[in-house]
Amino acid sequence: MDQLAEIHGGRSNALREGLRLLAANTRQQAALAELLCDWEVEAGPVDEEAVAAMVDRYGL
Repeated sequence: MDQLAEIHGGRSNALREGLRLLAANTRQQAALAELLCDWEVEAGPVDEEAVAAMVDRYGL
């Protein structure tokens, strides 16, 4: 916490930044879930074999 406080100008600012990042991440996760739901409605369920092939291909 001390290191973050130095970077962000105090403990309160460090906590605010952490909460801001957590909120942004939560919004991104919700947007991704909505995108995947919409995609599934349009294109059908995710093909697990295609996902596995992409994982292998891109080293994920």
